Amino acid sequence: MSFTDFHLKGPLMRAVREQGFHNPTPVQEQAIPAALSGQDVVGTAQTGTGKTVAYLLPSLQAMLNGASPKNPRMLVLAPTRELAIQVAEEARALSRHTRLSVAAVFGGAAMQEQANQLRRGVDLVVATPGRLLDHMQRGNVRFDQLKILVLDEADRMLDMGFLPDITRILRRMPEQRQTLLFSATMPHAILSLSQRFLNHPVRVEIATARPPDSIQQQLYPVPKHLKNALVAALLQGKQVESALIFTRTKRRADVLMRKLREAGHAVAVIHGDYRQQRRIQALERFRSGKARILVATNVAARGLDIEGISHVINFDTPDEAEDYVHRIGRTARVEAKGVAWTLVTEEDEPLISGIEHLLRRKLERVRLPGFDYDVPTPSWAKPSVKTLQRNARWQQSPIDRWKALTR
Repeated sequence: MSFTDFHLKGPLMRAVREQGFHNPTPVQEQAIPAALSGQDVVGTAQTGTGKTVAYLLPSLQAMLNGASPKNPRMLVLAPTRELAIQVAEEARALSRHTRLSVAAVFGGAAMQEQANQLRRGVDLVVATPGRLLDHMQRGNVRFDQLKILVLDEADRMLDMGFLPDITRILRRMPEQRQTLLFSATMPHAILSLSQRFLNHPVRVEIATARPPDSIQQQLYPVPKHLKNALVAALLQGKQVESALIFTRTKRRADVLMRKLREAGHAVAVIHGDYRQQRRIQALERFRSGKARILVATNVAARGLDIEGISHVINFDTPDEAEDYVHRIGRTARVEAKGVAWTLVTEEDEPLISGIEHLLRRKLERVRLPGFDYDVPTPSWAKPSVKTLQRNARWQQSPIDRWKALTR
């Protein structure tokens, strides 16, 4: 199948070709025809499978078929500012040969500038829930002419506590509309939401809770006090073209960034303490190649679509197995190949056990040749009480933990 089989209008097909799209991904192949027919869609698809294009193309096609009123005809709700920016950029790229207008609305940016754009009139709004509610309450935007509503990364919005805001927004939308919901997982709360607000949706299930085979996954057992040194040594490899490194805490991200810069690496960092403009600048440095390495907390684990990441490195083993899947999914986008390395200390072993249960296979354990693993352990590197308690929870109820991981 090719994109020509969808019979898209000329301006959209021209943009599709300019984007270098030839054959649709599985989620696009299933979701686009259903969305083009006007049906509601519930899609289970992870970031990187092409779901953004899967809902944007049919929605843009529908808007080209009608007049352009002042108030928005399409709304995309996204969990993070980064994802909202990314979706808006993709929408602008696909609609570049049309007169359709796009606005991105999110916190951390100038409220008045967004308000002015909304009041002038816009066809498509991409927004985070909290900031959108602010604009709605101030009368900056109305959705009485809305035709299409998209909930992107619905499970992530649930995790971030946005469910009450989403419910408030949905209740103020026209009942006669098309609703498209996409989620990497389908917890009960998301299923309940779809039953309340979607009309006999078509179910599209593509992604599973496992990463694609195109990602080479390896574990690097290492003492806690040698993690910084091991990461620096791994990054010396010529095969590391660009790397996204995840840490558990914001402080650790900053410390690692400084250590890597001292070692001569071009590094950018993003986490929740940075203002929006600084985070955007860091992402642009990484995208453009000015920074070969991006250090991040889980704020970057979902929703970001950055091409060409050769390696994902888990400096800290994630607490949740599904977070591991989302993290390493930043590499091997669509049909590319990638590598995922996870640094594993002795106290991380229960977490690795949970990840391997979810993946239903053992991960390869490797040692870096020539690296000195025998440096004595300083007192600060001994496990904390919090860590020991966390690991005890994993070890006490493996059956319940397995059930939670595979729900």
